[in-house]
Amino acid sequence: MTYHKKMYIAGELVGGAAEITVENPATEQVVGHVAAAGLPEAQRALDAAAAAFPYWSRASIKERQDWMFKLRDAVIANETYLRDCLHHEMGKPWSSTQEDFDSLKNALAFYAEEIARVHDTSIADRAGTHTHRLVHEPAGVALAFLAWNFPLLNLAFKIGPAMAAGCPIIIRPSEMTPISAYAVGELCHQIGLPAGVVQILCTDGYDVADALTASTIPAMITLIGSAKTARHIMATGATSIKRYSMELGGNAPVLVFSDADLDLAADIVCNVKFSNAGQICVSPNRVFVASDVYDAFRDKVVARAKSAKVGFDKTADIVTGPLIDKRAWTRIKGLIDSAARDGAKVLAGGDRPKGCDTGHFIAPTVLGDVTPEMDVYTHETFGPIVSLVRFDSEADLVARANDGDDGGLTAYIFTADLHKAEKYAAALRYGEIQINGVKYDIDLPHGGIGQSGIGHDCSYLALNDYLVTKRITRALS
Repeated sequence: MTYHKKMYIAGELVGGAAEITVENPATEQVVGHVAAAGLPEAQRALDAAAAAFPYWSRASIKERQDWMFKLRDAVIANETYLRDCLHHEMGKPWSSTQEDFDSLKNALAFYAEEIARVHDTSIADRAGTHTHRLVHEPAGVALAFLAWNFPLLNLAFKIGPAMAAGCPIIIRPSEMTPISAYAVGELCHQIGLPAGVVQILCTDGYDVADALTASTIPAMITLIGSAKTARHIMATGATSIKRYSMELGGNAPVLVFSDADLDLAADIVCNVKFSNAGQICVSPNRVFVASDVYDAFRDKVVARAKSAKVGFDKTADIVTGPLIDKRAWTRIKGLIDSAARDGAKVLAGGDRPKGCDTGHFIAPTVLGDVTPEMDVYTHETFGPIVSLVRFDSEADLVARANDGDDGGLTAYIFTADLHKAEKYAAALRYGEIQINGVKYDIDLPHGGIGQSGIGHDCSYLALNDYLVTKRITRALS
């Protein structure tokens, strides 16, 4: 199957002067050609968004809700097609495409309902001489840069609150996985969404992306990506004062204490680490295990790694798909080999899995006796590697878990001692603390601390990034 896709700009499906070729990383075969935006198309999108703002920002909540539900219904009607796009553009196992799809469907419905809960509030005047009303209004045109790892989920986290808040949004999907995003543009065109409210275009290089960022038209820029990219965007966007909402990943620690349910901990660590080939921003990276249960926990993780099915087969129960490209494969293999040279034990995986002669596959890997000097310890791996780290004393455990330059998005704690769990949850500098389980949903805030970003995806908090507060004060006669 080969997809041919156009951009969605100013309410129309349009071609470009260039095309981006998309390969399925599981087969290394071309699966799509999508139109790429040049500077003229980027400027047209900016102008269309600016022109749409007066209408969309003043549209009633009911009108915005109606359009969001129309798009949601179109998404539902095209479920198989959208999931096929995901399946082929990144080699994502078929079962995993459900999460992406559901996220888009659910985000449109959730924010259409959530925006109705945003109301004016008042502040009592201490002197009794004035009334004060706080009004929440759309921030302006939004510009979204998406990561490639969850093409529809990442799009969902942006399009939902932007549409609900009344902000026209320009969405720039990753050039590695633009097909499903462009398919959403087709659905926007199909339902007749007013021009400029949503626009979807891809760029193949920094010049056009930088032109979008440097424009004074966007009032806010949102990103799912790396801290390096975030710093570049913020520097380039300094042509005007803008708002930012950025989710930037992190070097997630896992604390497995002696009294933990080891099977539960092993299940969660392996499920989050091996699904999507570990290319998940909340994926566990450093697994600190109490020495007295280290061997037992290690064996459980190794068994799960060896049984995880790898490949690209729509009819099979695949757990681990491919890494996104050859560069990612080379980087992950390099991390494994470097750790082994520095003394880590390769307990499972470590190379291309048997039976996967083509594609960018790495077998689910477990590294034992990982130490802080190793590259696999110090940086977010973004691959299917579980790094096991022993600890004998809890004295410096918080400092070790908090140490790192990759910021604080997610941390995991496994213990039967509720007091201990809460003590460590309070001490860990991460935006999300998962205790004896893991839960993500559209109504739960998702955001990091420090170098892991600013603002939130999901929940009512995401609306705050797209809304500004105005104070209206009236003197009493």
